[in-house]
Amino acid sequence: MTSDLDVLAESARHCTACPLYRNATQTVFGKGISRAGGVVFVGEQPGDSEDKAGEPFIGPAGKLLDRAMAEAGIDRTTVYVTNAVKHFKWEARGKRRLHQSPNSRDIAACKPWMEAELAILAPCVLVCLGSTATRSILGPDARVLRDRGQILHSSYCEQTVVTVHPSALLRATDETSRVAAYTAFVADLKLVAKLMRR
Repeated sequence: MTSDLDVLAESARHCTACPLYRNATQTVFGKGISRAGGVVFVGEQPGDSEDKAGEPFIGPAGKLLDRAMAEAGIDRTTVYVTNAVKHFKWEARGKRRLHQSPNSRDIAACKPWMEAELAILAPCVLVCLGSTATRSILGPDARVLRDRGQILHSSYCEQTVVTVHPSALLRATDETSRVAAYTAFVADLKLVAKLMRR
């Protein structure tokens, strides 16, 4: 296995281990600071914007993540962001491509890529954004709402933190719920910021 993220990303571009590659525009690999001992954020999968641009977390959820990171005191340019699943899973709805949650086969097929990334990065803090990332990192018994805001141990990092995916905040049904969810999300990221300063 390579120790070079660029080589790994190039290899992942040709992955056909699950059916998702057929409808995706491209593989979306991780991006950011690639030094060992840094902070890594793992999300679910690329969205429509990410699939088209080939970069993770640049759509609406990514912009919300940037805002929350800034409020928590985390500079986005100092971390690495990636996804548990590297291809966009979607269904057509008119002219729109609507997100579909990846299933266990999709997650299992992509897991070697995520594990290879984490092996190279050897993060000092690992952040799981949402249930797909949480289960992929911590196993099927992990629960986002139960486990969020704690410092957990995973086989990939001794300081693993679970929180919601920023896309969940975008789905809040009213302003009160949206503000409460965002405030809790920022609080989780403040814990990450604290761990970064250790």
